[in-house]
Amino acid sequence: MRGDERVQDGMFSYVTLEQRVPQEHPLREIRRLTDVVLRSLSAEFEQMYSASGRPSIAPEYVLRALLLQAFYSVRSERQLVEQLDYNLLFRWFVGLGMDDAVWNHAVFSKNRDRLLTSEVAQQFFAEVNQQAKRFMSDEHFTVDGTLIQAWASQKSFRKKDGPDDDGTNFHGQKRTNETHESTTDPDARLYKKSYGKESHLAYLGHALVENRNGLIAAAMATQADGYAEREAALLMLQEKQKSNTQRITVGADKAYDTKDFVTAARALNVTAHVPKNEKGRRSNLDRRTTRHPGYAISLSRRWLVRRTLIC
Repeated sequence: MRGDERVQDGMFSYVTLEQRVPQEHPLREIRRLTDVVLRSLSAEFEQMYSASGRPSIAPEYVLRALLLQAFYSVRSERQLVEQLDYNLLFRWFVGLGMDDAVWNHAVFSKNRDRLLTSEVAQQFFAEVNQQAKRFMSDEHFTVDGTLIQAWASQKSFRKKDGPDDDGTNFHGQKRTNETHESTTDPDARLYKKSYGKESHLAYLGHALVENRNGLIAAAMATQADGYAEREAALLMLQEKQKSNTQRITVGADKAYDTKDFVTAARALNVTAHVPKNEKGRRSNLDRRTTRHPGYAISLSRRWLVRRTLIC
């Protein structure tokens, strides 16, 4: 029997958001973990805001919404706020009620900037890491970087002191980061990850993962240049070794087989486990490192960081 199409919506709903989300949905466990971390940061949130004035968007809402943006690859805050307006799963995860009004995307972006430029964002990540500590190795790590394409077009990459053209006719021109910059994203750099690839306006993202389950132990983003991957790796390793006295290992690809990286890593009490780069030169690793079984094991676990960066 054919069912009837209802042309008039019901005025009330008797099913709550909590009931609509399946019990086995993966966001439930993430929401539980996130709530624990956010409660531990309540005192830091209080210090960030004045006791008087117009209320801002609750920082808990902003951080949960940013997690959704990362999980579901939402391209912009405008699209994220639009999704929050009609996506019941998103509303439930962020903590909005069925009838709660969503925010203007520009207001959300300003609140996001305020949080991400403070220490709270790093504290949030550190607390999440603490919750997962029992699943993480504290001795063996892998590091790598990936290209993050900037939201700026090639047309915006114009001469710093040249004529004010529209940037559309750049074919045949020699364009470098020293002479040109993006008018819409001045921090982005023209960069290509490898030879034979096209150049993009981009940043570099860096991740340090532990070798047991491939969980992220540290992450950061930098401007794109040929030294950024090694410099970022050393910064993350330095932070990791601040309260640690034991020697740890870090795996990486051939690009990290340089004298400055291997030497600086050793100064941090870190042993670099990288493939020997002997193409037209001598490797900076010797049998003191490569003879140990742990060296081969580290190289075999490098796929963990690539999986993380692809995701």
